Amino acid sequence: MQVHLQKIRLELARTKDSPDGNPRHGYELVAPLDKDGHLDAKAWPSVRLFCHVRRFVPDDVDEQGLLIHSRGKQWAFSYEIGEEDDEPIYRLADHRFDVGEYVSITEHDGVTRPFKVVSVAPHRIGG
Repeated sequence: MQVHLQKIRLELARTKDSPDGNPRHGYELVAPLDKDGHLDAKAWPSVRLFCHVRRFVPDDVDEQGLLIHSRGKQWAFSYEIGEEDDEPIYRLADHRFDVGEYVSITEHDGVTRPFKVVSVAPHRIGG
């Protein structure tokens, strides 16, 4: 089975605190997508070590982590061993990763924020 990894960039969408959104607050992740643009849970086990995430926020150090898929079929971003720092993504399996779509992520501070998909591009392992 051929697995197609994609590099996806998410940027903070409009919120009460950021009425214009914020391109300096977001995530870049590498993930397998199926032909319809959804996360491919069947392909994920074979490429999970390549499914990484970078969280970036203004005036702070970027965080590097992994895209994980739990036994409960929940997707999350994990930055350290254990679940304390995991950022669950609400119904991520239902989201289609197309430019202009939105994803809600519960961040470390417990606040769920909307992020807009601003780019999706093929990603080669090692590149």
